Amino acid sequence: MSESKGLIKSHIVKKYWMALTGLFLCVFLIGHLLGNFQLFATDYEGILQFNEYAVFMTTNPAVRVLSILTYISILFHAVDGIVIEIANRKARPTKYAYNKPGKSSMWSSRNMGVLGTIILAYIVVHMQNFWYKYKWGEIPFMKSEGGDPLLIDGTVVQGGALEHGVVMLEGSVVGPAMKDLYTVVLDGFQNPILVAFYVIAMIAIGFHLSHGVASAFQSLGLRNDAYTSIIKKAGYAFAIVVPALFAIIPIYMYLIA
Repeated sequence: MSESKGLIKSHIVKKYWMALTGLFLCVFLIGHLLGNFQLFATDYEGILQFNEYAVFMTTNPAVRVLSILTYISILFHAVDGIVIEIANRKARPTKYAYNKPGKSSMWSSRNMGVLGTIILAYIVVHMQNFWYKYKWGEIPFMKSEGGDPLLIDGTVVQGGALEHGVVMLEGSVVGPAMKDLYTVVLDGFQNPILVAFYVIAMIAIGFHLSHGVASAFQSLGLRNDAYTSIIKKAGYAFAIVVPALFAIIPIYMYLIA
């Protein structure tokens, strides 16, 4: 296989960069999952907490820098994987009549490009449905249990009114209003096609991780005979548990409404 395939031409640089971005995205998945666990709370306090989490994730400077790094890592990791897969298929237009079974014969390792395409499509759909809508689309605003608007820090403005995304009180601007992302997510997951797509995407991520986690450690030279088995088992556990928990969320949101 040519070492010039992909966005990065150096084989050594590509190997380390793919491994590092992959492991970084694993950490991102854990953080994102913990934040999304708040969607399981359906009472007022739980909804408020999730919307406060959304405010924090979109306004905190450190988080915004990490978000940009995450977007770059996701796009590079997915696109470069697809480019490499296309180049590999062009280099070998016909399949071998027989593939000797072995570690490299795992379905996930032989179809990383297909899995990457599904995951990239999922990212685009996810960003359009929630991130883009939250930032620039029309979205409801959070209100207190008494029907009053809330500021982005959760402060209830009694007697206030919402006008163009800000809270007004007696003709004066009090501050920006808190957007209700929870309701957007709940409404979005009332579409069974979207729920099914998310579940399929999580399965693809699971397959991708089942090969990618252990491979990333191997690429970085962090595997040896002493703990290779542990890394492999931990990688498989991560590939099953994390995507499964993500997949449960849209199913749960669909069922509770």
